[in-house]
Amino acid sequence: MSNQTVSPGALLAGRYRIAELLAEIDGARVWRAVDEVLSRAVVVDVLPVGDPRQNVLFDAARRAAAANDPRFLRVLDCDVYEGVTYCVREWAGGRPLERMLGAGPLTGQQAGWLAREVSEALENLHRTGHSHGSISPATVVVTDAGAIKVVGLATEAALRSTGPGSPEEDVRALGEILYASLTGRWPGPAPAWGLQPAPVEHGRLLSPRQVRAGVPRSLDDITDRLLGDPPRHHAAPITSAAGLSAALSGVVGSSHEPPSQMDETIAVARQNGSIDDATQIAPAIPAVPPAVDPAPPRPSSNGQTAHAAYGQAAETRPVAAQSAPPNGGGRRRPPAEEPRRRGSWGGRILILLAVLALLSVVLMAQFLVKGAINRDQGSNGTTPNVPQTSGPPAQTNEKVTITDAKDFDPEPKGNGEEHPEDVGATYDNKQSTTWTTMSYSKAALGGLKNGVGIYYDLGQPTNVSEVTVSLVGDGTDLELMVPKTEGDKAPSSESGWKSVAVAEDAGPTASLKPEAPTQTRYVLVWLTKLPKDGGGYRGEISEVVVKK
Repeated sequence: MSNQTVSPGALLAGRYRIAELLAEIDGARVWRAVDEVLSRAVVVDVLPVGDPRQNVLFDAARRAAAANDPRFLRVLDCDVYEGVTYCVREWAGGRPLERMLGAGPLTGQQAGWLAREVSEALENLHRTGHSHGSISPATVVVTDAGAIKVVGLATEAALRSTGPGSPEEDVRALGEILYASLTGRWPGPAPAWGLQPAPVEHGRLLSPRQVRAGVPRSLDDITDRLLGDPPRHHAAPITSAAGLSAALSGVVGSSHEPPSQMDETIAVARQNGSIDDATQIAPAIPAVPPAVDPAPPRPSSNGQTAHAAYGQAAETRPVAAQSAPPNGGGRRRPPAEEPRRRGSWGGRILILLAVLALLSVVLMAQFLVKGAINRDQGSNGTTPNVPQTSGPPAQTNEKVTITDAKDFDPEPKGNGEEHPEDVGATYDNKQSTTWTTMSYSKAALGGLKNGVGIYYDLGQPTNVSEVTVSLVGDGTDLELMVPKTEGDKAPSSESGWKSVAVAEDAGPTASLKPEAPTQTRYVLVWLTKLPKDGGGYRGEISEVVVKK
């Protein structure tokens, strides 16, 4: 058997029945087949006899086996049969993003959600020390159930002889996907994946909002931080999948449910011929008509951010009917009973007696107060001096301005940083932007450390009576810490802080109040137990408010 004799109907390795050719990559062929032992569809990569990529493909298959994120399709088998090198992978029915973009760009919500799903998968992969190596619109698939699958982990790069790649290259490639999803243009100098190149001005790529109206500003900023060289407005670049996951979760939430209106995108794609009727997407979440509500969007307890960032209301509320339906429809309130006229004199007499009694009480009170004042005054009518006692500073409930903030993950137990690029999102007066911790295997930070958090610089010693923390998710334990010794710099070790307030199993809001107003320049919000988030545990803060 050779690469040329592997054709529809052939039985490979005694179990894989070849069905149809899906692609050809530099002489290698990609087939859809049926595993007759397990009666399931699979994908089979086949190399010609003597192809030099054989060892590279085997190595890629071993690296792909290290990935345990369900969004990656697994490698099931890799071997040589009658001189033919083959690699068997899972099959997922659905549509590659390449075909979906042929019908036009996605909505902001769809594009952000899709990119966040892929970034979370890459975040888990990069922790193992491996990378995908070939992230593109062809290797990101929306399944029939509306989920995201990433195909060709390591093996795609092996077939294309592009090398294993690096985590940074994976993240940049995902930035290109996000740009293309938002604009319908490819951020490169030439057409790619069926898309025309994005416009450039003065040698710089235009941002998504400059290319297409209606792109959410938050996603525009994230895309620029991924692809900008350098990013606009002196923003910090995003170079890690963990940083990208956190930034996107702050915009689209952390739910794995597919966004609404995905079915409309598929319908348009079918009309344009880029998707046939044989591939259908799962029913999308029905859109709910928005109610008029001027309140800002708030992250829900399960981590989802309201859709107000995309021009929809943050939440819907029933609107009271202005009038009862005609023909007796609906439930009516009985009319108020009119005052009775019969027997009304008795009631009036009782009311008069009550008024007279009230006047008597008022006059008596005035008499007693006047007598007390006369007794307290001396013979010359002056008021005696009353000694004044000093107490704690008065609580004004006035909001304190935060001048700076920094993530706090002290060594040796920590690695020195915890998503530093997103710290500013916790005091930008926006509930829709968030900072997240890394993902841990246990609620108590995997047993690796005592806590992580953010400390805030108030600019000068200030009387702090309360710190309010808006959280995403339920079940967060946190503490308010202040330096044991005040100075010009915040303590760099955990031992330099002391706890002045504690909240347990908090969410969505925690109020941390010291027993007495505490004068300090720095306050540390310290998370010690994290809520469940997908397959791990992750803390998330959307806003911190310090009050005098």
